[in-house]
Amino acid sequence: MKRKNALMITLSLVMSFPLSVSAAPQLAPIRDFVSHPAYGTVKISPNGEYLAITVDKGEQDVLAVMRTSDLKLVKVNQLPDNKSVGSFYWVSPDRLMFNAIKKLGGYAQPFNTGEWFAVNADGSQPRPLIFYGTRDATQRGKTVGSERFSLLDTLRDDDQNVIMQATSPRSSEGVGTEVYRMDTLSGRRVSLGRAPKENCSIALDADKEPRFAVCSSSKDEEGEYDERTELYRRDDKGWTLVNASKSGGKHLSVIRTTVAGTVYAEQDDGKAPAAVGTLSTATGEFTPLFQDKVAEVSDYIWSTDESTLVGVVTEAGAPAVKLIDENSPDAELYASLAGAFEGQMVDFASQTQDGKKIIVSVYSDSNPGELYLYDRDTGKARFLMQRKPELDKKKMASVKPFNFTSRDGKLIHGYLTLPHGSNGKNLPLIVNPHGGPIGPRDNWGFNWEAQLLASRGYAVLQVNYRGSGGYGKAFQDAGHLQWGQGIQNDIVDATQWAIGQGYVDKDRICIYGGSFGGYSSLMAPIRAPGLFQCTFGYVGVYDVDMMFKKGDIPERESGQRYLRRTHGSDTKSWAENSPARRAGEVKIPVYLAAGARDVRTPPEQTELMNKALIAAGNPPEGMIIQSGEMHGFYDVENRVKLYTTMLEFFSRHIGGTVTVGSPNPTN
Repeated sequence: MKRKNALMITLSLVMSFPLSVSAAPQLAPIRDFVSHPAYGTVKISPNGEYLAITVDKGEQDVLAVMRTSDLKLVKVNQLPDNKSVGSFYWVSPDRLMFNAIKKLGGYAQPFNTGEWFAVNADGSQPRPLIFYGTRDATQRGKTVGSERFSLLDTLRDDDQNVIMQATSPRSSEGVGTEVYRMDTLSGRRVSLGRAPKENCSIALDADKEPRFAVCSSSKDEEGEYDERTELYRRDDKGWTLVNASKSGGKHLSVIRTTVAGTVYAEQDDGKAPAAVGTLSTATGEFTPLFQDKVAEVSDYIWSTDESTLVGVVTEAGAPAVKLIDENSPDAELYASLAGAFEGQMVDFASQTQDGKKIIVSVYSDSNPGELYLYDRDTGKARFLMQRKPELDKKKMASVKPFNFTSRDGKLIHGYLTLPHGSNGKNLPLIVNPHGGPIGPRDNWGFNWEAQLLASRGYAVLQVNYRGSGGYGKAFQDAGHLQWGQGIQNDIVDATQWAIGQGYVDKDRICIYGGSFGGYSSLMAPIRAPGLFQCTFGYVGVYDVDMMFKKGDIPERESGQRYLRRTHGSDTKSWAENSPARRAGEVKIPVYLAAGARDVRTPPEQTELMNKALIAAGNPPEGMIIQSGEMHGFYDVENRVKLYTTMLEFFSRHIGGTVTVGSPNPTN
């Protein structure tokens, strides 16, 4: 990384937290790992007076406002009906707006209710801007049909109005997206125009007028799954089609329009990782700025005045930063901060409108996350808070990125977590497949679940198998129709790689995962008998036929198309790819866990797997159907119970360098 006139960064701690770790070989309690982090998203107000922070309270997230000067709490905003605060934005130096979401569990993306609210930093002038839920007489007029609103622009120089787009299944004109200027004090809306067709998202130009529309579809002429996009440009004569992926083979999507009027976009050919570049507002022509051969851009680094793209982040393994304009003052500042926090990932999380005060987020494989307030005038970074102050980052495990070539020639990436203080040789191993499988991925950074397992002496293997996101569309699409075949081969091959490298004792390997990871935890032992000594399935899918009939995915037409793309329509193939139908091939100890309120993978999936194993003569050692929980447990007490049980299970079958159940605290 080029550095020109690198700045000296001074770090000053203004807060400290006691660490619950003794000098003895005492274990950090399970509770310290599974408890909710101290903060989520953090944004400083435009004038720097306040910090707004989302706080995870389990099934519900709240929005807290603090004074920047002393971190004194000003107001906590909590929504009714167990709704969570999702995205939030500063509209002015003292007014916020935010949307509402419903959490579906730790492994499922929250459901956006489409509702929006506005409130002042001190809690005054609350206003439901868009409201669907329980309402009284004063709120009834704010209810709108099935429209779903999203924020396009906070209007940097306007302290009262924002620009939003509203999407509905249909309108009287047959067009599903409309752009509005909205008053955040009164809720009054003024239309600025409509999209050219249904299922579009709008991008504005420098004058805050609708300029581009990206319209998408997930079905082909036969009504089956096929991702397609069209890019339209608007001028005085109306909307003109600029690009269609069906005919041109290129998908174009707008990232953002800056205050300077530059339109940044991504373009991909449906195969390789997307290129990042700019769109001409006059012609719609795409000019590339950056493209990686292996990994997608995972994050963007913007200038503090929000006018230009400073850099991009890719994550084939550990995060890698590429500065687009190394000579810009913000690029120099970023390079200096990265140097001050060597070995960690640095991000400009938020900044004041004048760019003089920046919230800097720092994390690593062993650091759960820290926030600093950087003052550009003084060159000092003031420590604010830690995400998990109860954990000692100096005693956390290290995460080793790796890659290998699969049996059919695909380049597969992953991460190996090695216990702190170990020599990294001949360790007991927990293979931990991620959920999805199409789209999600594992990342380098702090993973509390892997860290908990590593703290008990286990190496942890995480594999970005085919179907995982972040490595281009072709790699992601390669996971379709491969639940029980190619994906499991990648997981097995990664396990064999770890054995071959000497990290792992081949006779002490178990597998555990949640959601699709729960599926793999039962299918991988079927595909590779003798490789694993035990398995723990958590909120998993175990029967494909049931997946087509129960849960929230088949309730939607798009969900049905997705399932057909992923599994086909051959019921014989469904049975072959269902662990519950092949329970007789599972010859190792099993433990199962599920949430009683799970709508993504209903508990009937787990109960069916349990019955199938009993019928096959291999009854699980236990089964947890946790009341009140959904797709991944939220309640801390329930998490402590789950992981205490899990660690005892692993200890019985493959041991570990730490004996679970010792006098050291385990919960």
